[in-house]
Amino acid sequence: MPVLSTLNGIPASPGRAGGRVVRVAEPPGEPAAGPAPADPAAEAARIGPAVEVVSQRLTARAATVSGDAREVLEATVTMVGDPTLLENAQELVTGGGRPAARAVWEAANGFAEMLASMGGYLAERATDIRDVRDRIVAELLGLPAPGVADLDAPAVLVATDLAPADTAGLRPGVALALVTEQGGPTSHTAILARALGIPAVVGCAGAPGLADGAAITVDGGTGEVREVGTLDEAAAFAAAAPVAAGWDGTGRTADGRAVPLLANVGDGPGAAAAAAAGAEGVGLFRTELAFLSATEEPSAARQREVYTAVLAAFAGRPVTARTLDAGADKPLPFLSLAGEPNPALGVRGLRIARVPGVGAGVLDRQLTALAAAAAETGAELKVMAPMVATAEEARWFVQRCREHGIGSAGVMIEVPAAVLTADEIMAEVDFVSVGTNDLAQYLFAADRQSGPVAALNDPWQPALLRLLGQLGEASARTGTPVGVCGEAAADPELAPVLVGLGVASLSAGPAALAAVGARLGGLTAAQCADRARAACAAADPAAARRAVAALG
Repeated sequence: MPVLSTLNGIPASPGRAGGRVVRVAEPPGEPAAGPAPADPAAEAARIGPAVEVVSQRLTARAATVSGDAREVLEATVTMVGDPTLLENAQELVTGGGRPAARAVWEAANGFAEMLASMGGYLAERATDIRDVRDRIVAELLGLPAPGVADLDAPAVLVATDLAPADTAGLRPGVALALVTEQGGPTSHTAILARALGIPAVVGCAGAPGLADGAAITVDGGTGEVREVGTLDEAAAFAAAAPVAAGWDGTGRTADGRAVPLLANVGDGPGAAAAAAAGAEGVGLFRTELAFLSATEEPSAARQREVYTAVLAAFAGRPVTARTLDAGADKPLPFLSLAGEPNPALGVRGLRIARVPGVGAGVLDRQLTALAAAAAETGAELKVMAPMVATAEEARWFVQRCREHGIGSAGVMIEVPAAVLTADEIMAEVDFVSVGTNDLAQYLFAADRQSGPVAALNDPWQPALLRLLGQLGEASARTGTPVGVCGEAAADPELAPVLVGLGVASLSAGPAALAAVGARLGGLTAAQCADRARAACAAADPAAARRAVAALG
């Protein structure tokens, strides 16, 4: 197959594809600052209807999807309707003489810059705000909405970046693959691509040079993007992709070591879809869904309703619920902490429940509702706390769970300190679960939404794998099982490495389970251990991938 050019990016979602390039429409750009409107009041009044149109479009799109995609879209809808954004924009018209489109641009930029300056996960929220800005500005200017248009035939989408709202609405089989110039392996684009089963390469510096209509191949497992001569050659590349062996629905190695394959879910429809996809349980139930759009704490009845919808889909099977992971990228009005210089390193996760006057009683009420939902559905409830750094924090949380009749309590391992004190933490809990996205971010001091440092958050980073190996060794010493619920668990080639490092269960988006299950089923536990040693001995992520691939 003649290759005209070869580009390399960051592998984001495994799989091979080939087809014609369709470039994603860029946003409308910065609107003019003048002239000043003749009737400022009438000009300001245009903003509200434009906001409503954008909100309705995104709400309609959210209704067609579930799981991670729905959660992302609903969070974006919340941002569109933020009253502060609307009020600031209207004030810039009536008090500052700006045209409506310019006013929205400036108001949104101010909000985005404030979030970005706080560091950590808030860069992700800043990206979402800019997407909202561009959609409203386009509506005010009478321009087509930015982002992905309806595709009339299968194609590979190439963009500077893709907004979460665009990625969430893509259809596998029509969107053959994604290639973006920006983004990292834990960006929303990457997470949603994996959830949808669409091959993706992000952080590809040469992406702007790919022209509309060009024939390209995409390998989401290696990060390689090639421009070839014809569409037939591109299609042949995709057709030659190895076909994974079937998965019988039980996670295990070829020699019978059980490795339960679980799903990450956020709501009832997502849980139902995960059950239909063959998930053996839920390894991460993001309970924030009941809270994200709330201006005040949801009632016990509302919480129980949301939790019951998820647990009912897995009656008799394990469901691991993560308690409220608020703070940082998930600020909640009724749990706000003003003035934090860096919320990603501040009061978030379990810490909120321990700050007097901030989260008093929130955790206890959540545990009460979860326990009631478990009793009603018969699901095997397990509860874990996010952002735990010490054994004392773990002990405090487990005690709260026991007081509510919850028999299985664990913690998330997301900060390096928790790995370094794993023996002490594991002595306090029934299980631990690794959030590889956060652990990588804190290990490398690299914001996972920052393009320039995206490569540091690659889950194949040997330093991250060595840290997981330490956790596996602690698990062997203490007998406390360790699972992985970060995006690393969705990679069929990395999953055996994790098992070789001592991971006992894997939780990922439902779309990834069959491929992961098939790959594990073709390898013995000893072969998984060989892969773990090879990856950990490598000098960088690319070398780790090559070393594992060489083992067959």
